[in-house]
Amino acid sequence: MLKNKTAVVTGGTRGIGFAIVKKYLENGARVAVAGSRQETVDRALDQLTEYQDRVMGICPDLCDPDSVADAFAAVRERFGSLDILANNAGISSRTSLYEYTLEEFSKILDINLKAVFVCSQAAARIMKEQGGGVIINTSSMVSEYGQPAGCGYPATKFAVNGLTKSLGRELARDGIRVNAVAPGVTKTDMVAALPQEMVERISAGIPMGRPGEPEDIANAFLYLASGQASYVTGVVLKVDGAAMT
Repeated sequence: MLKNKTAVVTGGTRGIGFAIVKKYLENGARVAVAGSRQETVDRALDQLTEYQDRVMGICPDLCDPDSVADAFAAVRERFGSLDILANNAGISSRTSLYEYTLEEFSKILDINLKAVFVCSQAAARIMKEQGGGVIINTSSMVSEYGQPAGCGYPATKFAVNGLTKSLGRELARDGIRVNAVAPGVTKTDMVAALPQEMVERISAGIPMGRPGEPEDIANAFLYLASGQASYVTGVVLKVDGAAMT
């Protein structure tokens, strides 16, 4: 489905991001795995040796336009194009408003929103020159429903939805589609860090009766990156087992 396409996946070293990387590689893409540190990128690449001719690692500062532009240029130089950007890097928090510091809020804002803007801008500049491309952002079910604590996370994901819809309209004329995937409760390290009773309580409210698997989310990223979604842009696709609907 993605033969001869080149993708960058931020937050691609584990969890949903790594599942996206594998799904793209399995479907013929060339993939740059973007992580926060070289050691985590190297560990991810060690698990992808069968694709070594079609995979590389990068670790730019996602909030630094020059760092991102240089990294994306290196990807284009290595593989010849940059066709797909999956903005998946993100961090969460469960801190109460009463204890929330501005430093913590700013950190979540930087990774979850500012980085999406910076990476989208850098990728769009390349994609426009090439004649088109695809940008897919990771949102969340809490962007619509909120969460009991840690208000910074749903606030940034709500903003990602707005950015997605706006860029979907703005970049359509340049042949660039922009969509988002909003996962529900998914079996990742982020969810594993929650108290088990909280996970069970949340899962009990999912009509499909189970949390999502990273591959469930990766399948949505595959669809939106592929030609099968050629007329889909500005959409936030829920992949949550009908949770809280």
